Amino acid sequence: MTGGSCIYRDFSIAVVVPAYKEELLIGDTLSSVPDFVDKIYAVDDCSPDRTGNIIDKFADKDSRVLPVHHEKNGGVGASIVSGYKKVLEDGIDIAAVMAGDNQMDPEFLPHLLDPVVDGKCDYTMGNRLMSPDFRHGMSKWRFFGNSVLTMLTKIASGYWQMVDPQNGYTAISRRALERISLDSVYPRYGYCNDILVRLNVYGFRVKNIPHPAKYGKEKSGIRYSTYICKVSRLLLKDFLWRLKMKYIVFGFHPLVFFYVFGAVLAVIGFFSGLFALWEKFAWRIDTLFVHGILSLLVFMMGTMFLLFAMLFDMEQERGTNGWY
Repeated sequence: MTGGSCIYRDFSIAVVVPAYKEELLIGDTLSSVPDFVDKIYAVDDCSPDRTGNIIDKFADKDSRVLPVHHEKNGGVGASIVSGYKKVLEDGIDIAAVMAGDNQMDPEFLPHLLDPVVDGKCDYTMGNRLMSPDFRHGMSKWRFFGNSVLTMLTKIASGYWQMVDPQNGYTAISRRALERISLDSVYPRYGYCNDILVRLNVYGFRVKNIPHPAKYGKEKSGIRYSTYICKVSRLLLKDFLWRLKMKYIVFGFHPLVFFYVFGAVLAVIGFFSGLFALWEKFAWRIDTLFVHGILSLLVFMMGTMFLLFAMLFDMEQERGTNGWY
């Protein structure tokens, strides 16, 4: 336990506040941080407006506020990593993230901290998708985008019970920060998905904390039409890295072969089916029934292998990572 001027249940707490062009809301965010927080790392990601100046003025009034200024814009993930590195330098026990847009209700911060303090997990993340009441104020398009990314992140990260991975309201233990490679974390939107993959590889427990969405004057910088495609590529890369590290380098599990064979067979079956249709309607070759049935069988076998691989992955989560 590291000493500090403010202590929460014998643990020192820091809040990382990433901010980019938040001159209207950064003041409200910093002033709302609870008194039990020991340090506030306010990271200005080279904002072209007055965000950095406002942070500096708050630092003059509140000694807990420690400004961090980026010389060039790096992205929200890079801002959070800068804060995390300061957390490690100062020996803080637990670091939470509260975005500079005042979207994260400070009243729920203890709910994120308590499971880490109690040793039930090393990482907590907010969950706004738990119920319609909690999603109040979230647009249907935003909810759809979150749902798609939730499913993709489940597969990539191996945290199959996790929900709402786009929620940046999180808390993480110092030992988890010391273990994952902060310099390798994705620097922009998608960092939260990337961190989950890294936590899973090293066997850290994760817990969802339900809380209602809070929307005010802020405007989301995420365009889901392009964001889903970009993060999907990131998640595919992370997924392959997780399989290599967790099930080949650090240990071995045959689910790797199920994933590989399943993917290969599913792709072969799918394109074979398209080719059978092409033979029928473009070349007028009447082999659709035979070729179509064979393609379907290969595709179904590949799908079955993939489902078995996912089942084994879920069992690994229950057996090693656990879920609280």
